[in-house]
Amino acid sequence: MRLQLLISAVDQDPAELVKKMNVRSDAVLINQCGRFAYEEIEKEGFLIRAYSFRERGVGLSRNNALLRADADICLFSDEDIVYRDDYRENILAEFAKHPEADMLLFNVEVCKERRTYHTDSYGRVRLYNCGRYPAYSFALRREVMHRKNVSYSLLFGGGARYSNGEDSLFIRDCIRSGMRVYKTPVTIGRERERESTWFSGYHEKFFFDRGVLYAYLYGRLGRLLALRFLLAHQKTMCRKIPFGKAYRLMCGGLREGREGRREGCGDKGAL
Repeated sequence: MRLQLLISAVDQDPAELVKKMNVRSDAVLINQCGRFAYEEIEKEGFLIRAYSFRERGVGLSRNNALLRADADICLFSDEDIVYRDDYRENILAEFAKHPEADMLLFNVEVCKERRTYHTDSYGRVRLYNCGRYPAYSFALRREVMHRKNVSYSLLFGGGARYSNGEDSLFIRDCIRSGMRVYKTPVTIGRERERESTWFSGYHEKFFFDRGVLYAYLYGRLGRLLALRFLLAHQKTMCRKIPFGKAYRLMCGGLREGREGRREGCGDKGAL
């Protein structure tokens, strides 16, 4: 089997970036930088194909990488991930060990404030517990994913109309399509602390957009789960915007999301 990183980056020098990330496998790098260009970088016997595009958007960049992927196993990646020296061998070994898995979710070390998950044992991931995993943990069998016709939403994520949630929608669609998704305790790298390219704080748009996402993810349960979300995170997220206002904003987003779904624009509608 062959592994390929699918890297989403913004305004980066491709050659410098693959050094910072300790890339030791083939890769497709999508650089959102306001220009069109293509270059091939050879590193330690591996080929990194770097595409520069004017268009911006996390979902769009990940789909651009998926369209150009040709390896057996693909691992989504971001520019702030630094990989362990043996990540390629460990990922391929884990897929060889678990032929039942179409998709594996790996550990990546992050600072405590940003940690949404940590896996201690191998196990199945279901719809009810799939929403906390970030894209950089996703590794999957490319042929299975293409056969299931799964791709990233263009409505959600940095650079799109609504500012977050594209990873949750993607993994949900993978599971709904019949792909068998598992989590594994294998750690493959760490996240470098830096200022986010897309996240700008817990402001009104953040809560409204989260409400839209919950309409797409949870349907009729959206209001209840929005309340649970705010109760769980109010100490961090409701410092500037009070709890009650944040909930009203999420409910406004839920209404817009429900209207969008009724109009038939779907999760993957282009803007």
